This record gives sequence, structure tokens and C-alpha cells, in this order.
Amino acid sequence: MSIRPVTNTTLARPTLEGAGVKLHRAFGFDNPEAFDPFLLFDDFRGDQPADFEAGFPWHPHRGIETITYVLEGTVAHGDSLGNEGTLGAGDVQWMTAGSGILHQEMPKGNAKGQMHGFQLWGNLPSSQKMTAPRYQDVTAADIPEVIDDDGTRVRIVVGSFWGKTGPVDGIAAEPQYLDISIPPGVKKTFPIDTYRHAFAYVFAGAAAFADASKPRGVLLEKEVMGQELNIRDLSGNRTLVQFGTGDEVTVQAGPDGVRFLLISGAPIAEPVAWHGPIVMNTREELQTAFSDLRNGTFIKPAH
Repeated sequence: MSIRPVTNTTLARPTLEGAGVKLHRAFGFDNPEAFDPFLLFDDFRGDQPADFEAGFPWHPHRGIETITYVLEGTVAHGDSLGNEGTLGAGDVQWMTAGSGILHQEMPKGNAKGQMHGFQLWGNLPSSQKMTAPRYQDVTAADIPEVIDDDGTRVRIVVGSFWGKTGPVDGIAAEPQYLDISIPPGVKKTFPIDTYRHAFAYVFAGAAAFADASKPRGVLLEKEVMGQELNIRDLSGNRTLVQFGTGDEVTVQAGPDGVRFLLISGAPIAEPVAWHGPIVMNTREELQTAFSDLRNGTFIKPAH
């Protein structure tokens, strides 16, 4: 077994999207090969409704899949095919845009005005770029959770882990999408297939994403749960952690514990032609997509 080294850590950048939603972007638009098969990852959260309630009005997608995971508040959605619904706390929607869809997503805070969710874009291979659109809407109750003896909790949004399988299936990149909580001071190792690209995104607490027995950087010493914790390079809130090759990731939680997403997928390794919400393989395919938008032929008839 080989531990994946940390190759890069960065903080998500403040960004405006949609009709003026304030969010933080961990990656997107500048280097698709580095995260293949994933294209973009956004963290949208806040406790001021004016920062997010303008939402993401009608916009197109083609050639990708979008994964929306809500932790607090709700997201109402509708599309050009007549689908509509609302995602609540803990719910997930996996939308395969395929040949094309127009949709909107409108976030709303909970009773305290709080909103928190994530959106991940996954690429589609050329053979599936023009497939029929489809949705997989999953409620929080249908997402399996496993709890280890040391208190580690893992929600399995997609993929299989510790003997359980998440409810979303038929995804091109065969991803694994885990929501992991580790108690203070606990060190855990998680297997990841060697051929996958993988990243972690911390959104609560902090942790060292490396072999904590061989730390590096500035030393932080805390007495946690009766154990001396020597952690360097703590990755905290809104930190994106990229990994090199290997077949497992080792994490040691900081003095307040940690909660993070661990996401991996099989690279598609195809050319990427990308403009805004449309991702194809060639410039000609992009031009066709935008021509379809102008001509009113973007939405393809169902077969």
C-alpha cells in the first residue's frame, strides 16, 4: 500500500456567479487536466440571504454532469423539460446534461437564514456528450452512512465504501464522493484506486493530509483525547487538497476534528473545449452548441 502525497493545497477563491451569488470556487476553468474527470467545484454558503437568494436563473448546459449537495437551506430547481423540485438539507441531485438542457437553481436559507451547499461539475466522454438528459434526485434519508468504532462518520454519496454503496449510479467517471467527519486527534486511512484522480475539500475543522508520523512544516502540538498530537501543515476551512499517486489517503484530524469531502474519479483523458456552461471536445462542437442556442435547437427531442 502506498500513501498519496499532498501535491498542492489552496484556498477556495471568492467568486460571484449566477445573478450575484457570493460563493467560493476551489477550482474551475483554468486547468481541466489537473482534475480530470472533474471540471469545477464551488462552495456556496452564507447566513445573509441577500448574498445568495438571487440564485442561478435560467442557463444552459451541454456535455457535462452537475452534482449539487445541500447541507443547509434548500435549492429549488426547474428545467426546460418540465422537471422541478426542491433539494433540502442532506439531499443530492446528479444532473446529466448530455445533449443539452436549460435549468435554474434558486437557493433559500433555512429558518436562521443559513445556506450551504456544493456544486461539482463532472465531464462526459465524447461518446456520451449528446446522450439524453436525466436526473437522479436523492434524499438525505437514502444516502448511507457508516460509523467506525473511533467515531469517524462517512456519508456515501456516490460509489462504494466500507461495504455500502451510494444511491447514485450510471455516472460516466465512476466517481467516489464521500462526506467524512473525523473526531479530534483521530488518524484514519482511506483507500482510493490508484488510477483515479483525487482531491479533498475541507469545510469544517482542520487536518493534516499526509502520514502524520512524518509531518512537515510548522509544528503544532496539542493534547487531544489523551494523545500528543504533532500535526504540521493543517488544512482548514475552504482548503482544497490535491494528491499525487498512490492507493490510500491518510488523514489526522486537528484539535477540533475535521469534516471534508473526499472525491475521486477515473480520468477521461480527452481534449476539452470549454466555454461557460458548455464543455465539448472541439471548438467546432462548441460553435455548434452556441449556434443551437441562438437558433432555438439546443434542446434535442427525446428518442
